[in-house]
Amino acid sequence: MHELTIKSTGVAVITPFDADGAVDHDALGRIIHFLIDSGINFLVALGTTGESVTLTHEEKQAVFATFVRENNQRVPLIMGVGGNCTRSLVESFQSLDTKGFDSILSVTPYYNRPSQEGLYQHYMALDAVTPLPTLMYNVPGRTGVNMTAETTVRIAYDANHIVGVKDAGADMEQGAAIIAQAPKDFLVFSGDDETAIPLTLLGGDGVISVIAGGFPKTFKQGMDAALSKNEAEANQINQLFKPVIDLLYQEGNPVGIKAVSQLLGLCEANLRLPLVSPSDALLAALTPYVNKLN
Repeated sequence: MHELTIKSTGVAVITPFDADGAVDHDALGRIIHFLIDSGINFLVALGTTGESVTLTHEEKQAVFATFVRENNQRVPLIMGVGGNCTRSLVESFQSLDTKGFDSILSVTPYYNRPSQEGLYQHYMALDAVTPLPTLMYNVPGRTGVNMTAETTVRIAYDANHIVGVKDAGADMEQGAAIIAQAPKDFLVFSGDDETAIPLTLLGGDGVISVIAGGFPKTFKQGMDAALSKNEAEANQINQLFKPVIDLLYQEGNPVGIKAVSQLLGLCEANLRLPLVSPSDALLAALTPYVNKLN
C-alpha cells in the first residue's frame, strides 16, 4: 500500500444535478477541469459536500468513474466512503473498485453517537481491510460526536493504513493537539474553511475545503502562504474570505457553494431534497464576491 503524499488545498467537490434531479456528469466534468486548471492539489469525490447520502449505489459508482476519467491521473483523488454500521462498511471496503483513486475518506459514524472507544474500534476495523491509505473525517456538527485529539492520536499510532485526519470540529486547540502529538508523517487537514489557514500556520498539512470549490486560486494562495509560514499574506487572505464563508453556510452546505458554481457558469444550483436551491437573495449577496475573488 503506497503512502499518501498530499498537501495544501483539496476540494470537497459538489455533485451537480440537472433540472430533473439526475446527476449531471457533463457539469461534473467541467467542475473537475476548472478546479485542476486552477491549481487545486487534490479532489474528494462524494464527501458530505457531494450530497453522497442522497445518491444510490449505482449513482455513486458512476460519479467515481467520471472523476477517474476526467481527472486522467492529473491530481490525487480521494474517495468518500462512510457509514454508521461498521460491519456493513467493512464489507463495502472489501469490494470497492478503487482504480484511479489514491485514498479513502471515511467519516466518523453518525447518529449512533459512539463512545471514544467505539470510534477507536470502528477505525481499527476499517484499517484491517482498507485497500487504500485512509483518512478519518471528524465532523461533530453533523455526526453528533466529536472524536477527541486523544482518540485520533491513539489511532494514528496503532493503525497501519490510516494516514491522516480531516478535522472539521473548528476547534483550534484540538487541531493543535493532534499536530503536536501524532506521528510526524500523520496528515492533519482542516475540514473547516474558517480555521484552515490558522491551523495550517500551526503546522497542519492543508485543507479539504468547500470554499475552494468556488474560489480555488485565491484560497489556495492563502493556504500556500500558510504552508510556507508567510503569516501576513495568509492572514490577509483569511480575512478576505470570512464574509464569504458566512454566506456560504447561510442556507446550508452545499447550497452556498452550488450557488457560487452557478454564478461561475459551471452548473445549475440544483439540490436533492431535503436540501433546496439557493434563494435569489443569497445569489445576489454572493455575486460581488464571485466577481472580486476569482
